[in-house]
Amino acid sequence: MKSSDIARQLALGVRKIVIDPGHGGKDPGAPGYIKGVWEKDIVLKLATTLAIKLRERLNCEVLLTRTTDRKLTLEERTAIANTQRADLFISMHCNAAKSKKLSGIETYILNLATDEQAIAVAARENATSEKNISDLAYILNDLMKHAKIEESTRLANDVHKAMVTGMKKKYGQIRDLGVKQAPFYVLLGARMPAILIEASFISNKTECKRLMTSSYRNDICNTIADGIEKYINATNPKHI
Repeated sequence: MKSSDIARQLALGVRKIVIDPGHGGKDPGAPGYIKGVWEKDIVLKLATTLAIKLRERLNCEVLLTRTTDRKLTLEERTAIANTQRADLFISMHCNAAKSKKLSGIETYILNLATDEQAIAVAARENATSEKNISDLAYILNDLMKHAKIEESTRLANDVHKAMVTGMKKKYGQIRDLGVKQAPFYVLLGARMPAILIEASFISNKTECKRLMTSSYRNDICNTIADGIEKYINATNPKHI
């Protein structure tokens, strides 16, 4: 074992990241502005690209909850992250809204939502779950027990800031919708810092077209990796 490996283990830093491409299989996610484009396909491409970048840049293990077009329950996704003892959990999604004018990037952490738009996003992403939102006592209990809210908030802030700053340098009309809180089932019970990224609006004409290009997806993944790297560097004692 190299001394740098020992140093990394002593620092108890981020050694394993689980990326969760939302939806899949019979659950296509949101339909794109352009016919035939579906959220499940775009997020799988994003997650695959992000995994490659993180492996190269951070020299850590990166796993995907799915590598093919298959359906997983929201509970299964979190269970994979917990079973694998991941140090970070990143859930990848594309946003959608009834209004085709809506665009932008937002990042979520688990909590109860107060913002109406956040409630709508959570409702859409939670739709495939068998759980009932009236199970609020359990949700709150679970939140307080396991959720790494402080670390998740820091991770969300770092990733979100890097995404918005990085994308604005290369593209026009990148709207910053901020870091928000909402009760996403897929983040519920995650035993590690966990965030959900709504990378752009698939329901918006411009952003749907951008999401279809590998260059835009590549740029998004670079900026997410920047944010994750910043979070890790701030969390870890400097390597020996």
